[in-house]
Amino acid sequence: MRELLYRHALREALDEELARDDQVVIMGEEVAQYNGAYKVTEGLWEKWGEKRIVDTPISEAGFIGMGLGASMLGVRPVMELMFWSFHTVAADQLINNAANMRYMAGGLVHCPIVVRGPANGGTNVGATHSHCPEALYASFPGLKVCSPATPADAKGLMKAAIRDNDPVYVMENTKLYGVKGPVPDPSEGDHVVPLGSAEVKREGSDVSLIAHGRSVLQALEAAEVLQASHGISAEVLDLRSIRPLDQEAVIRTVMKTNRAVLVDESKPFSGVSAQITTLIQEHAFDHLDAPVKRVCSIDAPAIYSRYIEDEQLPNPRRVVEEVLKIA
Repeated sequence: MRELLYRHALREALDEELARDDQVVIMGEEVAQYNGAYKVTEGLWEKWGEKRIVDTPISEAGFIGMGLGASMLGVRPVMELMFWSFHTVAADQLINNAANMRYMAGGLVHCPIVVRGPANGGTNVGATHSHCPEALYASFPGLKVCSPATPADAKGLMKAAIRDNDPVYVMENTKLYGVKGPVPDPSEGDHVVPLGSAEVKREGSDVSLIAHGRSVLQALEAAEVLQASHGISAEVLDLRSIRPLDQEAVIRTVMKTNRAVLVDESKPFSGVSAQITTLIQEHAFDHLDAPVKRVCSIDAPAIYSRYIEDEQLPNPRRVVEEVLKIA
C-alpha cells in the first residue's frame, strides 16, 4: 500500500490499462504533449505515443462522436472532458447514441467508451463550469455512472470502467486531484473496484450519512464532529457508483442506524439524493425513526464568490445541523 495523489491514482489506472489492452486509447483536449489540463495524463504521451494518446480539437461533439464510433468497432477509448459542464455540447452523442446503441442493435454492437473529467463546484469558476450531472446521466438506461471519493477508488473504478462493455461516465472532482490516500501497490494484485459496489467508509450506529464523490469527505468530517461534540455515532456510506446503484448497501445501513442524512453536491431537485430518498422510503420505511434529511447544493446556479460558494455546497457544518434535527 502506498500513498498516492488522486490524479496519480487515475494515471496509474490509465497506464496499466494501456499496457493490458492495446485497444485502449486516450483522447481529449490537451491530453498528450500538454499532459492534460489537470495533469492526469502526464507522461503517458511520451510513453505510449501519439496513436494511443490523442489530442483533439476543442469540439466535444466531434471528439466524443469519434470516440463513440471507435468504441462500436472494438476500440476502448477513454475520453477526457476538461469540465463535465461541457457535456451539453455533446449531449446527442453521450445520451441518445451511447445509451441506446447496444439495445437497438439487439446486443450485437457494444460501446465500451469511458468519458471522464471533473464534475463539481467549489472552484470558483462560475455557473457554466460547475455542473454535477451524475443524476442526469444516471437517469438514462444503458449508461453507467460512478464518482470516486478516494485515490484507491479512483484507480479501481477507472479500471473497471475501461473494461466494461457499456458506456461508463466517471465524474471526478477537481478539488480531489491533489488529495493523497492509500492505494494498493500493483505487486499486491490487480486493484479493480466493481461498478455497483458501495463501501462503508466509517462504521456507526446512530445515523447513516450517505454520500458520493467529495461529499464523502464532508460526511466523514461531519461524523468526527458529531462524535466529538455530541456523542453521536455516524456511519458513512460511500456510494462510489451511482448507476448501477448498490441498493442493498443503502438499505442495510438505514436498517442498522434507523436514521439517514444524504449528502449530495448535485442540486436537490431530481438529484441523486432524491432517488436515494425514494429507495429508502420504498424499502426501509418501517426501520426509520426520523424523516430522511438531505444536504445538497443550494438550488441556484453555482455562485462565483468563493465564500458564498463554500456555503452553497455541502459542508460539515450543514451536515451536522441536519443530523441534530433528527438525533
